[in-house]
Amino acid sequence: MKQSLPTDIVLSAENLTKKFGSFTAVDSISFEVRKGEIFGFLGANGAGKTTAMRMLTGLSNASSGKGTVAGYDINTQSEQIKKTIGYMSQKFALYDDLKVWENIRLFAGIYGVPAKEIAPRTDRLLRQLDFEKERNTLVKSLPLGWKQKLAFSVAIFHEPSIVFLDEPTGGVDPAARRTFWEMIYQAADRGITVFVTTHYMDEAEYCNRVSIMVDGKIEALDTPGNLKKQFNAQSMDEVFHQLARKSTRKAD
Repeated sequence: MKQSLPTDIVLSAENLTKKFGSFTAVDSISFEVRKGEIFGFLGANGAGKTTAMRMLTGLSNASSGKGTVAGYDINTQSEQIKKTIGYMSQKFALYDDLKVWENIRLFAGIYGVPAKEIAPRTDRLLRQLDFEKERNTLVKSLPLGWKQKLAFSVAIFHEPSIVFLDEPTGGVDPAARRTFWEMIYQAADRGITVFVTTHYMDEAEYCNRVSIMVDGKIEALDTPGNLKKQFNAQSMDEVFHQLARKSTRKAD
């Protein structure tokens, strides 16, 4: 059964903690993300953000604390979370040896899109992306920017309430990154919440709110504008580096 929360809260974490033996990777973090929000989840390598995201997406159990994603409890309903959310990572998002349309069909089935809707929605997506001529192209033959556009479209094909993007634009040229962020804004305008990690601090400026983790804790959380005022900084890059200097952990 889904948790009863205010209707505009799509993700909540309360004192969420993950320990590996005596090492505390994520140290009692608490925050909420609302419907249609673009939420930047930042931190240097080793800060704990990947571990936190694994708990929130149902891939890892919390040591203590609690949380909900799309109304489901991360401690007891991880399988429902996996079926409900969208997910895209830099490392794996599509099957290179399948054709474009085959990838769409595969993930549509995984995400539970009704069988009779898959073909017409696939055709519509190919038109929207201007990929009709690439329908039968193997994904490995696509330029990286095109792959990322397709991967994001597949991740939200089932119109999830929230999509997790784990460094989605790594290695993509600036023009392709701008196009990708236009797609993110379009998804948010439809009410899809976007939870994104990125190493590009200019992308942090595009988020509605940003959290920055240092050594397993959330050290800052606010709008980019407010964070720059708080840290007397000209850019999010300056804010990030001011906080990152406090880290005592080694990078992964």
